[in-house]
Amino acid sequence: MATSELSARSAGPDAVDDVRDLHDEVVALARDLPGGLRRLTVRDGDRAVEVEWATGPAEAPAAAVVPVAAVVPAPVAAGPAETEGTAVRSPLVGTFYTAPSPGADPFVRVGDEVEPGQTVGIVEAMKLMNPIVVDEAGVVADVLVGDAESVEYDQVLLVLRPAGGPR
Repeated sequence: MATSELSARSAGPDAVDDVRDLHDEVVALARDLPGGLRRLTVRDGDRAVEVEWATGPAEAPAAAVVPVAAVVPAPVAAGPAETEGTAVRSPLVGTFYTAPSPGADPFVRVGDEVEPGQTVGIVEAMKLMNPIVVDEAGVVADVLVGDAESVEYDQVLLVLRPAGGPR
């Protein structure tokens, strides 16, 4: 397998070491696959790895999305909104949709109150629509991802603050 170099977006010895560690983990993962490597994609923003491998000559290719967060701690997003509320995160890599269909009203807007079990968005992955449901009541403080934007595993989609607080 030919290895490629990964470059750090930020300067500094810690960033370079993190990239080397990530590179080593990706190479180790590729070597441990149950079949031959078909495709490997590494993303740096909120870090995720997509791996596709062949399972055998007569079988269709299998795919897996492996979050790098399991290997390298996800970077902490700096932003006042995230520190002042509960982050609603993407459970998988895909495309985030704010509304149930094109042209429809969004599931939620900033300032809307939400209840546990309420759908606040959709993440499409591999042609499957996965609803994003909140676990607790609150008020939408910020929506951090636009409609039809790509999202990574564990990326913050929106922030809730407790209901009854200042708007």
